[in-house]
Amino acid sequence: MSTLAHTMMTAARPTDSGLAGPGELDRYPHAESPGVDRVAPPAWDGAEVELGRVGRRAAGSRGRGLHGQLVQQLGQMIVSGDLGADRPLVPEEIGQRFEVSRTVVRESLRVLEAKGLVSARPNVGTRVRPVSDWNLLDPDIIEWRAFGPQRDDQRRELCELRWTIEPLAARLAAGHGREDVQQRLGDMVEIMGHAIAQSDAITFSRADTEFHALLIQLAGNRMLEHLSGIVSAALQVSGGPVTGCDRPNEVSLSHHARIVDALAAGDAHAAESAVRQLLVVHPEVERVVPAPREH
Repeated sequence: MSTLAHTMMTAARPTDSGLAGPGELDRYPHAESPGVDRVAPPAWDGAEVELGRVGRRAAGSRGRGLHGQLVQQLGQMIVSGDLGADRPLVPEEIGQRFEVSRTVVRESLRVLEAKGLVSARPNVGTRVRPVSDWNLLDPDIIEWRAFGPQRDDQRRELCELRWTIEPLAARLAAGHGREDVQQRLGDMVEIMGHAIAQSDAITFSRADTEFHALLIQLAGNRMLEHLSGIVSAALQVSGGPVTGCDRPNEVSLSHHARIVDALAAGDAHAAESAVRQLLVVHPEVERVVPAPREH
């Protein structure tokens, strides 16, 4: 095993990491960590707030302290519809309800504004913006939508985007021949194989996410690379349509290995075909869009 593969296999190994079957994918690395302090939920008049429903990830899981927690909570509330479009957000009220400083509130609202969730205008104040204004490609918004009322639509849309992005990336990558990146792709397959043997779903998921990010990087198209966050977010969102990536088993591993072999051989058609096979949605999963047909 290469040094990189050994490092990933030995780093951050979870205590309990049995492989997840269909419907059990919430055990992947976005699961909540015990003992993480949350920002207290607000009790705003006129808002039906159930933060336990909208928050799957620990509020401070991104390591941003109170600021990160407040962004997470407000973002989830907006995306879930608990704070509807055009609702005014009064910084003083937010600070009081969440027991945070005006600086924390101000910086959090700036982050949400950059994501298109809120707007701040003179003499109008800060208000929630309609869905049409949101940056739906933002990884945070992808995650919040995936665990809110729009979860089915979000996961279907993510699958459709992956079918558009990744086969194209594989076809382009086959002509670039960057040996260093191809070696890392092979390392990821090796890691996934060892993870399956050791029933280590966390390591498998991390290696799988790295594999697909590398595949898009190898395509040599900066615009595609800019969209790689969508793929990473899709892989981290569990419970949706079950594709080959969601089933850490020998079949999934063989599809990943086929991609690496096709890239090494410079066979663009085989690389694209292998990715499409990997992304096929299994027929027993309900309410999904069929995989695209081969041309």
